[in-house]
Amino acid sequence: MLNFIYWPISAILWFWHQVFSLVLSPDEGITWALSIMFLTFTVRVVLVKPMVNTMRSQRKMQDMAPRMQEIREKYKNDQQKMMEESRKLQKEVGVNPIAGCLPMLVQIPVFLGLFHVLRSFNRTGEGVGQLGMSIEENRNTPNYIFDVDHVQSFLAADLFGAPLSAYITMPQEAYAAFDFDVSRMNIALVAAPMILIIVVATHMNARLSVNRQEERKRSGKQAAPANDQMAMQMQMMNKMMLWFMPLTILFTGFIWTIGLLIYMMSNNVWTFFQQRYIFGKMDAEEAAEDELKKAAKRSTAPKPGAKPVNVKKRKK
Repeated sequence: MLNFIYWPISAILWFWHQVFSLVLSPDEGITWALSIMFLTFTVRVVLVKPMVNTMRSQRKMQDMAPRMQEIREKYKNDQQKMMEESRKLQKEVGVNPIAGCLPMLVQIPVFLGLFHVLRSFNRTGEGVGQLGMSIEENRNTPNYIFDVDHVQSFLAADLFGAPLSAYITMPQEAYAAFDFDVSRMNIALVAAPMILIIVVATHMNARLSVNRQEERKRSGKQAAPANDQMAMQMQMMNKMMLWFMPLTILFTGFIWTIGLLIYMMSNNVWTFFQQRYIFGKMDAEEAAEDELKKAAKRSTAPKPGAKPVNVKKRKK
């Protein structure tokens, strides 16, 4: 059903594996790890422009918040009219709330696709998404764009002794698919530190966004919530970003493969530097806009000592 996701994800991973195989052994864990990292970077590069557009859209939404509140107050007894006027305002300002969700919506299928492709290198288990293949069947069955040689290469690769498609709660009978001795302890010793790094990085990236939000409020560059309900909703969203998301990762990390943990670490590193870049870009654009507004005011203001012109009197 999700083949339209699995094939492109496996194709990008295959491409980077071919690239790194030119300078490294194709069977080394580091080759596959770098391939996963650069798959992550490839997706994120494509999403940079939509993310910048999202930030611009969010800033416009903040600017139009007072007008939106006026519409809510004026048409509070007519939901249809309220929606109609809200859409008109969004069109006038050039805001598309749905487009703002695009970067996040794209990353979700990428995450699910990579999760599936990496686990599909070893389909000897009986769990969800597994096919219960014999060891021999698994070793000789392609995995989407990866041929049999690539499947065997992946099964032979390890990162500090842990297979890249292994996860902490992997059934022990699935260990036999790998070309070397595997233990749950060894998998946990590699996976657990990565999970903790991802948890901390997720919190810190959220903290960066929340701190900037608070700083903009204090400086008057971002309007305060129009009412107590909106303020509570914003506080709840911030708490979810700061605490709920990291805790979710902490309590679900035991089902993530080593390869997927590499993806998450790479994604968080990219997010940190991307946020700093985009925030700087948005601040520069905002400063330029403010300077243009000031320049426009200066050009229309009367010169020092000059008598203000009465426009109405001059018309008469």
